[in-house]
Amino acid sequence: MSWADSLIKLSTYEVEILQKRLGEIADRRMAAEMKLVLLEAEGEAESQRAREDAEHGWYQVGFLEGLRVRKAATQIEIDRIADEEAGARDALSLAYEEQKKYEQVAEGIALARRKEVAKQETAALDELGLVHALCFGEEFKQLAGERSIVITKIGATDRQALQQFHAHH
Repeated sequence: MSWADSLIKLSTYEVEILQKRLGEIADRRMAAEMKLVLLEAEGEAESQRAREDAEHGWYQVGFLEGLRVRKAATQIEIDRIADEEAGARDALSLAYEEQKKYEQVAEGIALARRKEVAKQETAALDELGLVHALCFGEEFKQLAGERSIVITKIGATDRQALQQFHAHH
């Protein structure tokens, strides 16, 4: 495994952790919002009982004050969780960006390797073509002309080496 693959694996792990954290924060926010809805429903139910029972109405003032305090505390909790969620989303976005950068680097490395392999294969085929041209001489040149193959010019030392090779074989 290359260093680029290791970085991608680590960044993927970080993204997964941040996604999990964001999910947990969203669950807490939903629970707090549900708590606020239940407090409002409880306040409505208490107001209905106070309208039906005059004696119960005496207690309503204290209940409503306590309800207002609990709702305010719950709203503060929701706001705090919303801020935490925004921070988690920002962290997740940054982690995604880092992961994409690592993936692009790995793709660049893989592309460079493929280009190098293709270059080496081309050089090997060119060398094979030159050897073949020197071995078969005019036949190859005639065939090359018919098929529009361009034979590159070789240097004097390459030509001497190939001639010595053919002289011994």
